[in-house]
Amino acid sequence: MSITNTPTSNDACLSIVHSLMCHRQGGESESFAKRAIESLVKKLKEKKDELDSLITAITTNGAHPSKCVTIQRTLDGRLQVAGRKGFPHVVYARLWRWPDLHKNELKHVKYCQYAFDLKCDSVCVNPYHYERVVSPGIDLSTLTLSNSGPLIVKDEFDYENQQSHSSSESHLQTIQHPPSRPVPPDTFSNNPLLPPSEGSTSASSSAFSTISAGPSRPVTNEIAFQPPISNHPAPEYWCSIAYFEMDVQVGETFKVPSTCPIVTVDGYVDPSGGDRFCLGQLSNVHRTENIERARLHIGKGVQLECKGEGDVWVRCLSDHAVFVQSYYLDREAGRAPGDAVHKIYPSAYIKVFDLRQCHRQMQQQAATAQAAAAAQAAAVAGNIPGPGSVGGIAPAISLSAAAGIGVDDLRRLCILRMSFVKGWGPDYPRQSIKETPCWIEIHLHRALQLLDEVLHTMPIADPQPLD
Repeated sequence: MSITNTPTSNDACLSIVHSLMCHRQGGESESFAKRAIESLVKKLKEKKDELDSLITAITTNGAHPSKCVTIQRTLDGRLQVAGRKGFPHVVYARLWRWPDLHKNELKHVKYCQYAFDLKCDSVCVNPYHYERVVSPGIDLSTLTLSNSGPLIVKDEFDYENQQSHSSSESHLQTIQHPPSRPVPPDTFSNNPLLPPSEGSTSASSSAFSTISAGPSRPVTNEIAFQPPISNHPAPEYWCSIAYFEMDVQVGETFKVPSTCPIVTVDGYVDPSGGDRFCLGQLSNVHRTENIERARLHIGKGVQLECKGEGDVWVRCLSDHAVFVQSYYLDREAGRAPGDAVHKIYPSAYIKVFDLRQCHRQMQQQAATAQAAAAAQAAAVAGNIPGPGSVGGIAPAISLSAAAGIGVDDLRRLCILRMSFVKGWGPDYPRQSIKETPCWIEIHLHRALQLLDEVLHTMPIADPQPLD
């Protein structure tokens, strides 16, 4: 090591790592930081000029100009360290500059030739080649997005092989929906027949790396007079809302009359009724200090709006984001149902439920389940001979998954879940919404009514009467 105690690329890896460890910001554990730095130094050992650039940048806190410090881009763009995968430029920016960095807050400087966003074969991880911008957005002038749908980038930190939650939840992603520019609500389209680039009205979004995209262009309402899906009279209440703290329901379920298409759910203590559900006045003898703290931040909460026959929009009135489980938004983002959590920022106004899409899904799933159950029964009876079948057993096993679709699976299509203040999923300590301090479950009655009709025409698994 040199006389100044600052190492050079000629020094041993251990000495370099030790020196660079002294400049970490403390956001990660010491063991993780050491593994990440060791991995980087070893990769740069054959590129002495880049290693020297890294040492100079880190030990001088960016006071001296430095070159790009590059590593090979992986197939999915992420770096794995200690069983965790993360975007490399964010990993090292957190280590050496901003321990509380959010993944949508980095923008590369103009002179960086190998910035992550440039999609080169090599990725620059020099923390001083990136600038931090204010969350929730970034400088959109450098982003070019097509109209083909939201931009999806994988989670910054995807904990692998976690045993703390089910496999269905282990692949969750958070997709962010920042507020778009103000657009009169009646200019939005409810058209489920248009392709996503035409009919999607949600703000463009991203997943855990969260490059927050700009607003999608508004579309005029071309189907305002679309005939109803069903001639059955609309239900007396268009939705019912249950409030939970962790896994316990608190208070009575609140029903919203169809005469009140807009309902506000807030954290205040006024009496609830009609178009307003106040969570602040609900008591819970088992309420913890953490829950109490979170409840204080619900504030103005959210507005739920029923449009047309049963589409639902959400407006976040709170000063804090809300987190939504929505099969409609999953589909818009190109995700499998239940595969994402959607972070809706303050002032954002976004569609979270499409009745026609839901109706098509429930018809398809019910038909699939009914056909699979019939085929399974025939296979068990040995009536479907085929390659590899032994008395019909093999075909029965292959059909069991499809035949296992039940009423509860279809009911989930008609339910929205939303947590206040705190999110869940791999990006958070909470892996399930039932671990969040305050959340609501919204049952959409028109959708449940349609499901009842579907089940009467093609019953599956002895359907139970719906509420």
